Amino acid sequence: MTEIAIALNRFGLGGRPDEAPPGDAKRWLLGQLDRFEPRPPSIAAAPQRQTVVADLADFYEEQRGQAQLRRAAGGAGRRGRLRMQPAAMKDMPDPEAQPGMAQMPDAMANVPDQARRFVRRQAHDYYLNLVGARTNAALAAPAPFVERLVHFWANHFAVSADKLTVIGLAGLLEFEAIRPHVLGKFSDMLMAVERHPAMLLYLDQAVSIGPDSTIGRRIAQRGRQRGLNENLAREILELHTLGVNGGYAQADVTEFARALTGWTVAGITRGPGQRFIRGAPGEFAFVPMIHEPGPRTIMGRNYAQEGEAQATAVLADLAAHPATARHLATKLARHFAGDAPPPAMVQRLEQAYLRSGGDLPAVYRALIDSPEAWTPAPAKFRSPWDWSLAALRAVGTREVQPQPAAGLLTQLGQPVWRPGSPAGFDDIDANWSGPDALMRRVEAAERLAGRTAETIDARRLAPRLLPGAVSDATVQAIARAESSAQGLALLLVSPEFLRR
Repeated sequence: MTEIAIALNRFGLGGRPDEAPPGDAKRWLLGQLDRFEPRPPSIAAAPQRQTVVADLADFYEEQRGQAQLRRAAGGAGRRGRLRMQPAAMKDMPDPEAQPGMAQMPDAMANVPDQARRFVRRQAHDYYLNLVGARTNAALAAPAPFVERLVHFWANHFAVSADKLTVIGLAGLLEFEAIRPHVLGKFSDMLMAVERHPAMLLYLDQAVSIGPDSTIGRRIAQRGRQRGLNENLAREILELHTLGVNGGYAQADVTEFARALTGWTVAGITRGPGQRFIRGAPGEFAFVPMIHEPGPRTIMGRNYAQEGEAQATAVLADLAAHPATARHLATKLARHFAGDAPPPAMVQRLEQAYLRSGGDLPAVYRALIDSPEAWTPAPAKFRSPWDWSLAALRAVGTREVQPQPAAGLLTQLGQPVWRPGSPAGFDDIDANWSGPDALMRRVEAAERLAGRTAETIDARRLAPRLLPGAVSDATVQAIARAESSAQGLALLLVSPEFLRR
């Protein structure tokens, strides 16, 4: 690969036929730090948080009313009441399918009809529109390198729309907490993410109660068992900051979970308990009555702050920790330089992070300056998301409809904002390069080429997308194609296009 091809494909999202390749690769990348649009038109027009949360609150109010009616009638009482944690979606429609909504998973087979209707409504009105907004922002991006970084951080701070409470909020975490801070301090991004309703609901922080808090003691007196939830604290330490070998112990997880109690979301329910939670629907709220009182000791540091300030202080220290710098540097190096992150590159990024106090543009500049990121041999196999964007950009697409976009990514095995765990989608080649995955890309390339090939000559397009990097074998294969559609499909699944 030439430097221009690397800039377009390894750092960017793939070339476009209507945009000339850059003349100076590194200068082009650095210039994007000033051209990024946090709220391009497609994202500005996306569903708003208060609307999504109000719909969620309506649903839970309906559930509460149904439970009250059952109790009044001497029926099942709480049995059958939908909790805040079932799976929500299985597969989005195939891109070739007629309009229609997602199939319900087995986990939803026995829940009430209103729950099914709620899931379909959230998926159709919010999730799909947010997927479309994300895709269209990437297709027309004036700063594709920074868009790639947005996607990187969104996967680092992964949530999943497979959880009922997160269907309509997963995309908003990326739009509201990642995009505004991708060119700022990591500490600011971290704070915005951990306070976002998508994260608080996904990891059950919104229902975590300090055992010795005012509400916690009342619950205990009534013989009930709701209490501390450690999910968010654990994932912040293991995934978001220090990393699995970052030097923390289980006691630190528990103490951090206690510090985080009181962090919740306003407007999710309208029951009696909501009177303790102030704020507009979907806004972060701190509730003193469920916060675990007292000082904390976490990783050898004492935190005597009271209330919300306690967990905020912990997050600030985690953002500045050397283990966090190393963890983030390793993940960035893996994304841009291959599955085995070069130690020298990791150290270079780590030092840039520590010297700058976690300033992300300083880290990105060190990334661009790292020779390991510019090796001529392809460094990574494109993920389904990467490949789909590159293929759509390659044929000049600037706007797609939400449902086909979501369906394509589901078909290829990387449904948008729906990873299997809080760790996000694995950023290693073995996850995406199997025979079945390749066959799905061939099928998708044939469909895409069949729709667009009449106006595209793959022989001329190839050197524009991959300047100086198209092999003789690929050139010959395209030239021997029986049709322009076949030639374009061959280009989109060529070795040079599949890797970056």
